Amino acid sequence: MSTKFDLHTHYYPPIYFDKIRELPSEFSFDKSPSGQTIITYRGARFFGVTPPMTDVAKRIEDMDRVGIDVEVVSLSTPNVFFADAQHQPEIARIVNDAYAELIAQHPTRFKAFASIPMDDPDAALRELHRAIDELKLNGVILLSNIGGKPLTSPQYRSFFEEAHARKLCILLHPMLPANAEPFREYVLGPIVGFMFDTTLAVARMCFDGMFRDFPDIRWIVAHLGGAVPYLMERLDNGWRDFVECRAKIDKLPSTYLKRLYYDSVNFNPHMLMMVRNMIGADHMVMGSDYPHLLGSIDRAVSSIQNLDVSEDEKQQIFSATALSILNNAS
Repeated sequence: MSTKFDLHTHYYPPIYFDKIRELPSEFSFDKSPSGQTIITYRGARFFGVTPPMTDVAKRIEDMDRVGIDVEVVSLSTPNVFFADAQHQPEIARIVNDAYAELIAQHPTRFKAFASIPMDDPDAALRELHRAIDELKLNGVILLSNIGGKPLTSPQYRSFFEEAHARKLCILLHPMLPANAEPFREYVLGPIVGFMFDTTLAVARMCFDGMFRDFPDIRWIVAHLGGAVPYLMERLDNGWRDFVECRAKIDKLPSTYLKRLYYDSVNFNPHMLMMVRNMIGADHMVMGSDYPHLLGSIDRAVSSIQNLDVSEDEKQQIFSATALSILNNAS
């Protein structure tokens, strides 16, 4: 039996939801048409609250049912960025401490990605050191934009320099695009906007030279890379055709994009095989997006088990790649 690691799964300490209620921001609680508690951003729905988000016993029961050994939990959108720079450090500390406590209670079942108060550069570095060195967490989760600002913003550069020096594992998770207006109808934010924003963030970081300058950061791009694998050829053509696309990188974008890691939160067998054929099973990791509505803990496992690839490759996706890129993995 192969060990199975889920690298894209979200757990919320109850105090986190209390903080969103307490602090003034553009995020608010509401009810969906079906009566579910949801969080909206500038009126656009992007987050539905489900019981296992805060219920550890239910979570372990579901893990056991489908055969997932270890979950690397993280704080999804809006992460700590619903708050301003002044409040982000406190919220990050509270959440990261809660994760360390969860791991202490169930050391064989959970690992975690830390949240980082990116808008306070000094606090961001302090919390990175504390989370990785003291709490022994396993990497970091970042959003595809931070309050509408791209990750290529100069204010974040010092963080990525340190992340590179530490060979940090970073889960790149989507956020609603900065202009949420077109995504208000039909839950288009999570369904389409998330994929769009992930793709935009990766393309921008690639052309901006971040993957060239910081090759030792281990990026995991959520949701099978958004549309990145699908658009890889087009990004290469952009580099060939436009001088500004060659200003900061000296190789084809696909060279850098094939060094990234892609989680399997897509579950479409054709797409999974496409990424495996283009990038390799050794750059894929399992993810479920549990317990969010668009995710599936069942299909996370079955979609990989049913792939027409060798057992060795399945083992790479289930755990070997994860163990090779996570911080504090052993």
